Amino acid sequence: MILRRQRLALASRFLFVAIGVLPLATIAAPPAAPKAVPVTGSAKRMPAAKGHALDDSLRLTPAPDLELETQALRKADALASFVEGARLEETGELDAALIIYQKVLTVDPGEIELASRVASLLTRQEDYPRAVDILKDALKANPKDTGPYLQLAYIYAKHLRKPEQALKYANQAIALDPENIDAYQRIYEIELTNGDPKKALLALDRAMKVNSRNGAFWTRLGKLYASILVKPDEEPKPEDVRRVSEVFTRAAQTGGDDASILQDVADYFAASQQIHEAIPLYLKVLELEPEDSKAREKLATGFVLTNQRAKAVEVLQEIIAQHPEKYQPYDLLAQILDDDGRALQRANQPEEAKAQFAKAAAAYEQALLIRPSHAQTYLRLAELLIGPLRQSERAERILGEGRERFRGAAEFTYLLAIAQREAKRPQLAVITFEEALNEAEANASSFLNARFYFDYGAAAEQAGLYDKAADLFHQSIALDPANAAEVYNYMGYMFAEHNMRLDEAEEAIKKALEMDPDNGAYLDSLGWVNFRKGRYEDALRDLLRAAQTLTRDDPVVFEHIGDTYAKLNRVPQALEFWQKAIALSPQNKLLAEKIESTTTKLSKGEPVKGQPFQ
Repeated sequence: MILRRQRLALASRFLFVAIGVLPLATIAAPPAAPKAVPVTGSAKRMPAAKGHALDDSLRLTPAPDLELETQALRKADALASFVEGARLEETGELDAALIIYQKVLTVDPGEIELASRVASLLTRQEDYPRAVDILKDALKANPKDTGPYLQLAYIYAKHLRKPEQALKYANQAIALDPENIDAYQRIYEIELTNGDPKKALLALDRAMKVNSRNGAFWTRLGKLYASILVKPDEEPKPEDVRRVSEVFTRAAQTGGDDASILQDVADYFAASQQIHEAIPLYLKVLELEPEDSKAREKLATGFVLTNQRAKAVEVLQEIIAQHPEKYQPYDLLAQILDDDGRALQRANQPEEAKAQFAKAAAAYEQALLIRPSHAQTYLRLAELLIGPLRQSERAERILGEGRERFRGAAEFTYLLAIAQREAKRPQLAVITFEEALNEAEANASSFLNARFYFDYGAAAEQAGLYDKAADLFHQSIALDPANAAEVYNYMGYMFAEHNMRLDEAEEAIKKALEMDPDNGAYLDSLGWVNFRKGRYEDALRDLLRAAQTLTRDDPVVFEHIGDTYAKLNRVPQALEFWQKAIALSPQNKLLAEKIESTTTKLSKGEPVKGQPFQ
């Protein structure tokens, strides 16, 4: 479509030129045609009556005032040829089109755009000599046009491997137009191809000295500087960042109220982590283009990165009010609210955190209503529901929809299995975990890692499949032994809790403590293994240390301490810790029965020592 418009534009110019050189008589309205008169021999010899105009319809040759001048004829022929050439090019007959185009250029070699087009076609056919000749002829006709110089520079550098000649033409273009950024870029590219980045930078430094008031000139130059000084896989030098920033600053200064230039500059500052410089520019863009939702999103991101989260939320809510049909603002708002909720959790403000999580979930769901094809939003929402919101059944529904929509995406099956496990349906979770494993193996998914086997093992343990769980835990440890403390502890506690494989349990928990010696949960597990082995004094020492180490009171640890005191026949202390445990976990019916039974026996004077509490 673009090429077709270019041809139409060229055709229009040819038509204008052709009409411009025609005599006025040729464009006047034609007279009405007279009746046809048979032409006889005598009629041919009959002279015109005096005082009467000669009927032109009887002439065998055009009247002198209707004849086209030679130049006009050539222009008209050129126009017809151009139209035919365009038709042939459109149908893929490039060789035929080239022949006709060159015929047009014979008439008007100074038609720069057509010369450039023909040179491009010849270059595509690797006919570089003819392409060069066409461009040089165009320069003879229009020596002050920079286009052919730059095209010649490209051909000599890229195809003829003559960088000196290429540089000569690029420098000629700069001499004609010092603000032509394309010419500086051409020199930059030639020098880089020659393997000389220093000379490439010199070309940009040369452009830097130009006193241009064109903002686009500076944004282009800034991007060229950034391409050589700021590498994506390397930390840029501070002086290089300052150098590039200076160019983009000049772009902002000269860009005036051009929103596209200001956004380019803002994008650079945001990408280079200079968020404080980017934010005012995005605000300016929004003043000029209030409906630019992309600029608003970038502005909101800038606020987040500078810890101005309240402003980010405000901006996103404005975007949503203006464009409720767009999913991106909802998605970004949900992520910000999710992060805020986690920050409140860390600050021990559970109620406030829960409110933020609920808002985040609502925003995610709205994003999915608008764009249900966005898999990542499903997964983020599900993780939020399973974790902080503890709404596993709702997560199951969301993941079921996602799994149906994205068939074969094992991540959905994996999260669904976790949701089922957290919803206290471990048997179903084990089946789903196995499906996730099969899907991941079939699709070579990357999530079959240590965490996957740990999660699967936890579901198997909850389903009562202890040997299977142990096998899965061992697979998890083998995949990431350096970070296996949690897995060792879980497996050891599982064995201790069910009073099985106690030596293996003790070994596993001690490995966990080697990695994290002051972890209260691991100390509780070790105490519980000692309890199971009948080493009550050792158990009490470990359990009391666990209670002191934990940052929060834990009902399980308190209950374990109470059970150990009871085994040591220190019943008052046992009751004290059981009461602490029941206060934290009032729904624990077994613990309530334990307290009631012990209290009753004490009141009756019956012995409590040796009672098998576990």
